Amino acid sequence: MAKALELKLKEGDQAPNFTADTSGGGRVSLSDLAGKNVILYFYPKDDTPGCTKEACAFRDSYQKFLDTGAVVLGVSTDPVKSHDKFVKKFNLPFTLLADADKKIVEAYGVWGQKSFMGRKYMGTHRVTFLIGADGRIKKIWPTVKPEEHAAEVLETLKN
Repeated sequence: MAKALELKLKEGDQAPNFTADTSGGGRVSLSDLAGKNVILYFYPKDDTPGCTKEACAFRDSYQKFLDTGAVVLGVSTDPVKSHDKFVKKFNLPFTLLADADKKIVEAYGVWGQKSFMGRKYMGTHRVTFLIGADGRIKKIWPTVKPEEHAAEVLETLKN
């Protein structure tokens, strides 16, 4: 059994600001989104089975997220070119952030040791943060089931 990631951020903490290149050739900063709820979901790798299920679940509920006024941002350490292919292949309507220098994954404490089939390596843990309109972390999902996760986040936003 993999040891759970020890998150350094807690609910109620100020969310670390960031600026990143995005799918589609843009740039976004968390501070640009002040006044909105932001769903910041971290995932290991574009176009892999779990990450695709999770992204497609957010895609399929995207209008419902918009209806709550929330912004959905996916973050991985893949480059923009990889994100653009992933977005196109699965028709993802939300922005993906390219964190190739690992500044965001490290600021949020989701970069760490993982193990797969007995092999240990460093990678991005699948963790989601709901950042409130005031820039504070409202909720953290430290363990995520890719297929069900978007529905859980939506339920929290509605309540």
